[in-house]
Amino acid sequence: MASIAVLGAGSWGMALALLLARNQQRVVLWGHDRAHMQQVAALRCNTKYFPDVTFPSSLDVKLDLAAAVRDVDHVLLVVPSHAFSATLEAIEPHLAAATGVFWGTKGLDADGHFLHEVVQRHLGIKRKIAVLSGPSFASEVVAEKPTAVTIAANDLGYGENLCQLFSNAYFRAYQSSDLIGVQLGGAVKNVLAIAAGIIDGSKLGANARSALITRGLSEMMRLGDAVGAKPTTLMGLAGVGDLVLTCTDNQSRNHRFGVLLGQGLTVTKALAQIGQVVEGVKTTERIQCLRAQHTVDMPITQCVHEVLQEKITVKQALEQLMARPLRFE
Repeated sequence: MASIAVLGAGSWGMALALLLARNQQRVVLWGHDRAHMQQVAALRCNTKYFPDVTFPSSLDVKLDLAAAVRDVDHVLLVVPSHAFSATLEAIEPHLAAATGVFWGTKGLDADGHFLHEVVQRHLGIKRKIAVLSGPSFASEVVAEKPTAVTIAANDLGYGENLCQLFSNAYFRAYQSSDLIGVQLGGAVKNVLAIAAGIIDGSKLGANARSALITRGLSEMMRLGDAVGAKPTTLMGLAGVGDLVLTCTDNQSRNHRFGVLLGQGLTVTKALAQIGQVVEGVKTTERIQCLRAQHTVDMPITQCVHEVLQEKITVKQALEQLMARPLRFE
């Protein structure tokens, strides 16, 4: 039995904490909203996300961040990407040297860095680290529906250990050593999910959505080649798997946000209606910067960026994409 501190009590953090606790691991859960976490601790459930799910006895709640991460085997960060660096900075003084750190956060940090670079900047290059990503809606994991993900680690033994901790009869973790590829897939798919949502909200049809997913995958692969991701990773669960999931199902916040844009709402009104963090908004800006830095052609990403900046309309974005010069696929 391992001890794991899960930092972040949103829907995905809750799902992973419940999964680990159901697997008989000792889990400590911490969230940034103290008043909400006091309620969670008192009721032994998270009424905001999964009100009908009672916590297993192996899941505890800590209100103090330092106490949550002290003397644990692993720390799992599931905080939004914009809070990732600050959370690492807060826990750094309280971590034991042997504590492994991994994350389920998808995206890049505020400066456009991959999250493993942020971890290494705060905690050093010798720390055992890993990232979990793949096609996995939180509600389906909590409902114990079959799910498969990828865990990429900088140490093969550590990655194997984490795969064992997570895997059970309904949740399967595949191992990888490609930290960049797994993170890139989880970031770019959020941008493309917004684009797919725009197509669905605009009622442009299944043909358009299928083309978007396929050409979006090409953009992901081109950027992956430029930054050192393995093509096999992007053709796997953390790449095309997550891409298909979030582009075709309204459980994705990014997709729902895109639908609202396609229906004519402004960015501000669409975000307000979602009422939760839409990672793809900030991620689009960061991927656009990464694309420009490596001079990679990513027309869909560029159009999503300009729509979010309200420089062009959805109609103009479609016209731009359809008017591009004809070429070999």
